[in-house]
Amino acid sequence: MKTSHTPGAGLQAQCLCGAVTLRFPDGEHSMSACHCNTCRRWTGGPFMAVEYHAAPEVEGWESVRIYASSKWAERGFCLHCGTHLFYRLRADEFYSLPAGLFAESAHWPFDLEVFIDEKPDNYQFANDTRKLTGEEVFKNWSP
Repeated sequence: MKTSHTPGAGLQAQCLCGAVTLRFPDGEHSMSACHCNTCRRWTGGPFMAVEYHAAPEVEGWESVRIYASSKWAERGFCLHCGTHLFYRLRADEFYSLPAGLFAESAHWPFDLEVFIDEKPDNYQFANDTRKLTGEEVFKNWSP
Protein backbone atom coordinates (compact mmCIF):
# COMPACT_ATOMS: atom_id res chain seq x y z
CA MET A 1 0.00 0.00 0.00
CA LYS A 2 1.24 3.44 -0.85
CA THR A 3 0.77 6.65 1.12
CA SER A 4 1.60 10.21 0.37
CA HIS A 5 1.23 13.46 2.22
CA THR A 6 1.70 17.06 1.21
CA PRO A 7 1.06 19.52 4.07
CA GLY A 8 -2.34 21.16 3.57
CA ALA A 9 -3.31 18.66 0.85
CA GLY A 10 -4.68 16.03 3.19
CA LEU A 11 -3.80 12.40 3.65
CA GLN A 12 -3.87 9.87 0.86
CA ALA A 13 -3.58 6.10 0.93
CA GLN A 14 -3.87 3.35 -1.64
CA CYS A 15 -4.49 -0.36 -1.42
CA LEU A 16 -1.64 -2.75 -2.20
CA CYS A 17 -2.40 -2.91 -5.93
CA GLY A 18 -3.24 0.81 -6.31
CA ALA A 19 -6.78 0.27 -7.62
CA VAL A 20 -8.34 2.21 -4.70
CA THR A 21 -7.20 5.58 -3.38
CA LEU A 22 -8.64 7.15 -0.21
CA ARG A 23 -8.24 10.84 0.59
CA PHE A 24 -8.92 12.63 3.87
CA PRO A 25 -8.31 16.16 5.08
CA ASP A 26 -5.39 16.97 7.35
CA GLY A 27 -6.14 17.17 11.03
CA GLU A 28 -5.29 15.85 14.44
CA HIS A 29 -5.22 12.08 14.42
CA SER A 30 -4.79 9.35 17.00
CA MET A 31 -4.88 5.59 16.83
CA SER A 32 -7.07 3.12 18.63
CA ALA A 33 -7.23 -0.66 18.87
CA CYS A 34 -10.35 -2.78 18.65
CA HIS A 35 -10.15 -6.19 20.30
CA CYS A 36 -13.62 -7.44 19.33
CA ASN A 37 -13.86 -10.95 17.95
CA THR A 38 -14.96 -9.70 14.51
CA CYS A 39 -12.07 -7.23 14.12
CA ARG A 40 -9.55 -9.82 15.28
CA ARG A 41 -10.94 -12.31 12.77
CA TRP A 42 -10.85 -9.62 10.04
CA THR A 43 -7.29 -8.48 10.69
CA GLY A 44 -5.62 -11.45 12.35
CA GLY A 45 -5.02 -9.43 15.53
CA PRO A 46 -6.26 -6.23 17.14
CA PHE A 47 -7.55 -3.72 14.58
CA MET A 48 -5.21 -0.72 14.81
CA ALA A 49 -7.30 2.12 13.45
CA VAL A 50 -7.69 5.83 12.86
CA GLU A 51 -11.18 7.32 13.01
CA TYR A 52 -12.83 9.84 10.73
CA HIS A 53 -16.27 11.39 11.09
CA ALA A 54 -16.70 12.00 7.39
CA ALA A 55 -16.62 9.83 4.29
CA PRO A 56 -13.33 9.76 2.41
CA GLU A 57 -12.96 10.85 -1.16
CA VAL A 58 -12.58 7.54 -3.00
CA GLU A 59 -11.01 7.01 -6.37
CA GLY A 60 -11.65 3.51 -7.71
CA TRP A 61 -15.05 2.76 -6.07
CA GLU A 62 -15.61 0.11 -8.74
CA SER A 63 -12.83 -1.90 -7.04
CA VAL A 64 -14.31 -1.58 -3.54
CA ARG A 65 -16.43 -4.39 -2.15
CA ILE A 66 -18.56 -4.03 0.95
CA TYR A 67 -19.28 -6.73 3.50
CA ALA A 68 -22.15 -6.18 5.97
CA SER A 69 -20.45 -7.42 9.13
CA SER A 70 -23.35 -6.56 11.46
CA LYS A 71 -26.74 -4.83 11.51
CA TRP A 72 -25.03 -1.49 12.08
CA ALA A 73 -21.66 -1.70 10.30
CA GLU A 74 -19.93 -2.60 7.05
CA ARG A 75 -16.35 -3.33 6.06
CA GLY A 76 -14.77 -2.34 2.77
CA PHE A 77 -11.92 -4.06 0.96
CA CYS A 78 -10.23 -3.98 -2.44
CA LEU A 79 -11.70 -6.51 -4.87
CA HIS A 80 -8.31 -7.11 -6.49
CA CYS A 81 -5.74 -7.33 -3.70
CA GLY A 82 -7.94 -7.76 -0.60
CA THR A 83 -6.52 -4.77 1.31
CA HIS A 84 -8.78 -3.84 4.22
CA LEU A 85 -9.91 -0.27 3.54
CA PHE A 86 -12.44 0.67 6.22
CA TYR A 87 -15.03 -0.19 8.82
CA ARG A 88 -18.01 2.17 8.68
CA LEU A 89 -21.28 2.63 10.52
CA ARG A 90 -24.36 2.39 8.32
CA ALA A 91 -26.29 5.11 10.17
CA ASP A 92 -23.51 7.68 10.48
CA GLU A 93 -20.53 9.20 8.71
CA PHE A 94 -18.12 7.28 10.96
CA TYR A 95 -15.18 5.52 9.31
CA SER A 96 -12.42 3.56 10.98
CA LEU A 97 -9.46 2.83 8.73
CA PRO A 98 -6.43 0.62 9.25
CA ALA A 99 -3.75 2.90 10.66
CA GLY A 100 -1.18 1.05 8.57
CA LEU A 101 -2.66 2.59 5.41
CA PHE A 102 -0.99 5.84 6.50
CA ALA A 103 2.78 6.23 6.89
CA GLU A 104 2.04 9.18 9.17
CA SER A 105 0.37 6.91 11.72
CA ALA A 106 3.78 6.09 13.20
CA HIS A 107 3.69 9.60 14.70
CA TRP A 108 0.10 9.61 15.99
CA PRO A 109 -0.66 8.92 19.65
CA PHE A 110 -2.18 5.53 20.51
CA ASP A 111 -4.74 6.36 23.18
CA LEU A 112 -7.80 4.10 23.11
CA GLU A 113 -8.64 0.37 23.24
CA VAL A 114 -12.21 -0.83 22.72
CA PHE A 115 -13.86 -4.18 23.42
CA ILE A 116 -11.17 -4.76 26.01
CA ASP A 117 -13.41 -7.47 27.49
CA GLU A 118 -12.93 -9.55 24.30
CA LYS A 119 -9.12 -9.17 24.24
CA PRO A 120 -7.29 -12.48 24.57
CA ASP A 121 -4.77 -12.81 27.38
CA ASN A 122 -1.81 -13.56 25.09
CA TYR A 123 -0.88 -9.94 24.31
CA GLN A 124 -0.76 -6.58 26.09
CA PHE A 125 0.18 -3.09 24.88
CA ALA A 126 2.88 -1.32 26.87
CA ASN A 127 1.54 2.23 26.70
CA ASP A 128 -1.27 3.58 28.87
CA THR A 129 -4.59 3.85 26.99
CA ARG A 130 -8.22 4.53 27.79
CA LYS A 131 -9.96 1.13 27.83
CA LEU A 132 -13.64 0.50 27.11
CA THR A 133 -15.63 -2.73 27.25
CA GLY A 134 -18.08 -3.62 24.50
CA GLU A 135 -20.95 -2.56 26.75
CA GLU A 136 -19.34 0.85 27.30
CA VAL A 137 -18.78 1.28 23.55
CA PHE A 138 -22.44 0.55 22.78
CA LYS A 139 -23.62 2.76 25.65
CA ASN A 140 -21.54 5.71 24.43
CA TRP A 141 -21.62 5.35 20.66
CA SER A 142 -24.44 3.03 19.63
CA PRO A 143 -26.36 4.17 16.52
